Amino acid sequence: MKWAPASRDNVASCWRMSFPDWEEELAAQKSLLNIGRQMNKRRVGSRTPAVVVDSPAAGDSVIADGSPGSKDRNWDNTEETTPSLKGDWSNVTLLLVLYILQGIPLGLSGSIPMILSSRHVSYHDQAFFSLVFWPFSLKLLWAPIVDSLYSKKFGRRKSWLIPTQYLIGIFMLVLSVTADSVLDRSTGGSPNILVITGVFFVLNFLASIQDIATDGWALSLLRPANVGYASTCNSVGQTAGYFIGNVLFLAFESPDFCNKYIRSVPQAEGILTLPGYLWFWGLTFVACTTVVWVIKREKDDRHDASAGIYSAYGTLLNILKLPSVLRLSVVLLTAKAAFAAAEAVAGLKLIEYGVHKEQLALLAIPMVPLQIILPLLISKYTAGPKPMNIFLKSYPFRMLMGLEFALIVWITPKMQSADGTFPTYYYGLVLLSYAVHQIALYGMFVSVMGFFARVSDPKIGGTYMTLLNTVYNLGGNWPNTLVLGLVDDLTFATCKSGTHEGLSCNQKDKKEACDSGGGTCVVDVDGFYVQVIICFVFGLFWYRFFRTRIQRLQNLPESAWRLQK
Repeated sequence: MKWAPASRDNVASCWRMSFPDWEEELAAQKSLLNIGRQMNKRRVGSRTPAVVVDSPAAGDSVIADGSPGSKDRNWDNTEETTPSLKGDWSNVTLLLVLYILQGIPLGLSGSIPMILSSRHVSYHDQAFFSLVFWPFSLKLLWAPIVDSLYSKKFGRRKSWLIPTQYLIGIFMLVLSVTADSVLDRSTGGSPNILVITGVFFVLNFLASIQDIATDGWALSLLRPANVGYASTCNSVGQTAGYFIGNVLFLAFESPDFCNKYIRSVPQAEGILTLPGYLWFWGLTFVACTTVVWVIKREKDDRHDASAGIYSAYGTLLNILKLPSVLRLSVVLLTAKAAFAAAEAVAGLKLIEYGVHKEQLALLAIPMVPLQIILPLLISKYTAGPKPMNIFLKSYPFRMLMGLEFALIVWITPKMQSADGTFPTYYYGLVLLSYAVHQIALYGMFVSVMGFFARVSDPKIGGTYMTLLNTVYNLGGNWPNTLVLGLVDDLTFATCKSGTHEGLSCNQKDKKEACDSGGGTCVVDVDGFYVQVIICFVFGLFWYRFFRTRIQRLQNLPESAWRLQK
C-alpha cells in the first residue's frame, strides 16, 4: 500500500491576505480530491480497478489493486455502481460534520494573526506564530504512520480519529479558561506568543491527523459509487468550518461590528468572545466524538502495517531521487519568494494602519464565486501538453500585483478619516485588487496542478502528486515566515524628542522606551516596502533564470518522471 496525503486547504481570501498560500493549499487539496473522484469513476464497474486514491478526500493512500475490501466487492453489481445516496445519507452527514469540525481550529488559527496585529505585537512574533500553519504542509511526514498503525479492535481510522478529536476538544476547553491571560487582555500587556503558538501548533497538528484519518475512512464508509461525494463533503465542510472559525468569529467578536450592525445599545464587547467560543467548540468536539465512538462502527480494514510504512517512505525517497523531480523541487521551493513580502505582510499592515480586522474578513465573502469559477476557466488552457506556459504568463502578473498591494498599504493612512473610518470606495479598491490578484494566483496554481497530473507516475499517482504538492506548499511557507521576521529589522525609525531622542526605535521594546521617555517614534523607512522591492527584484532574476529551465522540464520525455522497478 502506498501512502499519498494531500496538502492543506489553504483557505485564504481577504481575511487570509496575511497568509494567502493557504488558499492555494485548499485549492490543491480540492484538485487532488477531484483526481481521486475521477479515478474512482474509472474503476467503478470494472473488474480490474485502476490505481486509485484510497482517500478521495485527500489522497490518504494509494493502492494498486483497488480500494480496501475491493476483493469482496462486486464491481458488476448495478446497485453498487449506480450513484445514489440511498442508504448513505447518514455517512455523508457524518463526513460533512467531521470536515466542519476540522475547519474550526484552522479558522481560529487564521484569525489569531489579525487579533495579534490589533494588539500591536511585533512582526517577529507574527513570524513565530506563522509556524502554526506548517503541520498541514508537512503531514506527508507522519501520514504513513497514521495510515498504517492502528488497533484492530478499535478500528483502523477510529484508532486515530477518536483520541485526536478528544484532544482537540480538551485543548480548546483548557485554552478557553486561559485565553484572556495568554493574550493578556485584562492588563493590556503583550500576548504570550510562545504559549499561543505552541497551543495552536498542536491544534493544527492534531487537525492534520484528523484530516488523514477522515480522508481514509471516507472510501470504506461510502458505497463505491458514492465515493466521489467524499470530495464534496471535504470541500464544503472544511470551507464552512474555516468560515465559522474565522470570518464569523472575527465579525461577531468585534464590538464595533456588533454595535454598528446588530445592537441598538452599544456595549464594550462583541457578541462572541474568544474564551466563550473556544468553550462552545471544545464541548462540541467532545460531544460529537463521543457520538461517533459509541454509535458508528467501522468496517474491518486490515493490512500489513509495517509493510505499508516502509513502502510509503521508500516510495517517497525514490521519487525525490529522480533528477527531474530534484530540478522541479528547486523551482517549486523558490518560486513564491517573489510574492512573499506583499502577500504575507500586506493584510497585517492594513490592520496596523487602522483597517478593522472584521472588515477585511467580510471582504472574503464576495470572493467565493470567483474562486469557484477561475479554476474551471483556467483549466481549459492547462489541459494540453505544456500546462506550465500559463504559469510563466501568470508569474510576472502576480509580481505586479504585489506592487499593487504595497501601493494600497501606502495610501491607506491617507484615506482614513478623522473618526478612524474609511470610505466605501476604499474597500471597493481593496476588493478589486484582491480579485485581480486571484487571476494570477489561480493561473499559477491550476497550471502547476495540471503539470503535476501530467508527469506523475500513474502507478503511484496519489503519492507522486501529493509529494510535489507538498514541496510547492513548503515553497510558500518558508518565505512567509522569513519576511514576517525581517519586517522590523529592515525598518528604520528614529525617536524624535524626549529622553531617547535620536535613538533607533524600529523594535517594539525600543519604541515603548521612546514613548515612555516622552518622545515619538517616527518611521523613516518601513521594512515592508524594503522587502517588497527586494522580493520584486528577486522575482525578476528568478523569472529570467528559470523560465527556460521550466520549459525544458515540461519538454522532458515521460520516462524522465517514472520510477524504475
